[in-house]
Amino acid sequence: MTLDDDAELSAPELLCEMLETLVSAFALDAETVVEEGDGVIRGTITGPDVEALIGEDGSVLNAIQHLAQRIVLHGGEGMRVLVDAGGYRERREAELRVEADSAADEALAEGKEVALSPMPASERRFVHEHLRERGDVATHSEGDEPRRRLIVAPL
Repeated sequence: MTLDDDAELSAPELLCEMLETLVSAFALDAETVVEEGDGVIRGTITGPDVEALIGEDGSVLNAIQHLAQRIVLHGGEGMRVLVDAGGYRERREAELRVEADSAADEALAEGKEVALSPMPASERRFVHEHLRERGDVATHSEGDEPRRRLIVAPL
């Protein structure tokens, strides 16, 4: 089957087909795994050559994820598609936690808003959720894509 036969494939199968097509097109030594649960379809690519699918600051991976969301779900809402390569998302989430906690601590210490660097919507969502769990700061987003950033403010 190919992506042209997408009407016959479930969303997870379509994501798997899309990722396998990318791995083949890039001629990478990599494997893909797709899992579905909790309203999310996760596609993971592992192997020694996956850096080409990540790009600088995750730019290629973010573009793949954006396209996957549109292709797999046909622009529909409800489910989310997450794509990772070589554990990049986990490493990035660890960096975001540190950056978010530092901004929250600064906002509390100085009693003023702190702006984080611009980031994609998926990363802003992660930071919003992480800081909401802290309970001592509020967050909101400002600006227009692709320069949209998260603002952290003391409660």
